[in-house]
Formats: sequence, C-alpha cells, structure tokens
Amino acid sequence: MRRATIERKTNETSIGVTIDLDGTGSYSVDTGIGFLDHMLEQLSRHSLIDLTVNADGDLHIDAHHTTEDAGIAIGQAVAQALGDRKGITRYGQALIPMDETLTRVAIDLSNRPYLVWRVDFGRDKLGDMDTELFKEWFQAFAQAAGATLHVECLYGENNHHIVESCFKALARALRQAIEIDPRKADAVPSTKGVLGGSL
Repeated sequence: MRRATIERKTNETSIGVTIDLDGTGSYSVDTGIGFLDHMLEQLSRHSLIDLTVNADGDLHIDAHHTTEDAGIAIGQAVAQALGDRKGITRYGQALIPMDETLTRVAIDLSNRPYLVWRVDFGRDKLGDMDTELFKEWFQAFAQAAGATLHVECLYGENNHHIVESCFKALARALRQAIEIDPRKADAVPSTKGVLGGSL
C-alpha cells in the first residue's frame, strides 16, 4: 500500500495530510484558502491520488505560511508513500489546454529536487490569494517530494486558467511518474540502483 500520513506543526501552521498514491482521486481539502483548496482538489482528481488536507495557519497575517507548508506536507507525503521508489515509471509529462491557456509540466521523481518556473501573471491576486504564492507552493512541493519539476505556461491570458492548468498538468504528469512499470516493477529506475544524490 503506497499510503502516507504527515503531521506538520510549526509556530505558524498545523497541517495534516493523508494520501494514497493508488487511489481514485477522492479528496477532502480545507486549508482556509478557498482558491488553494480548489487547486488541490484539481491535483487529486486528475492525478487519481486520494488526498486529505487539513490546515490551520496564521491567515490573519497572510496566506504565505499556509500555502508553503501545505506544499511541504503534501510533498513529504508523496515522498514517504513512494518509499525507495522501486518500480515507478519515474518520469511524467503533460501538456494541458484550458481555453486560451496552454501549460506544460515535466517531472522526474529523481529524489533530486529542483524547480523551473516559467509562469507569469497579469494580476497580483486571485480571490484573496497572492499569485506569487503559487510558485512558493510548487517550490515547496518539489523540494519535499524530491522531484525535478519544470512548469511552463506557454501562453495564456486568464490568470485563473493559468494557475489551474499548472495544477492539472502537474497532476497528469505525477500520475504517469508514480505508476508502477510492469516491465521493471522490481527495480529502482536508475543505473545507480538508487534515486537521489547529485550525480
């Protein structure tokens, strides 16, 4: 069973995350940030990862800590559920259109975290959420999950569509990458025999 539960508590946030990598895309998400909830629901639905997130953060200050820590906790849960990453496909990619917007995501579950973020916004906020915080979420997720993650909005105008296409593209790429490769289910997908490190 590729499942994990993470409890992350700091002076700024208290977050609980449960995931099942082999789920059906069911979710229960409550971060206190409506737009982030909507995006995490998209992540679950389109990756088929079952996801439960409950967060209590210092939203009286702003949404930064809750957004970042949610990314960390979800990434940690993915990493824990993957274990030694034996048998996974490892790589995934998606090209997701959403009306006038087209976004590309490529992921390598290499256990070597890195984010390339080529996404621009024409507005400072979506709902009550600062658009600059979406990069913070993706950065936190990539670091904690041990993922090399490239996110690129090729073109788009509507900021809601741009963000949503990023999360949906991540979901579809992640869905590919976590799949067990039936031709090599008994081996770590690396000539080194282990995923991680700098080489």
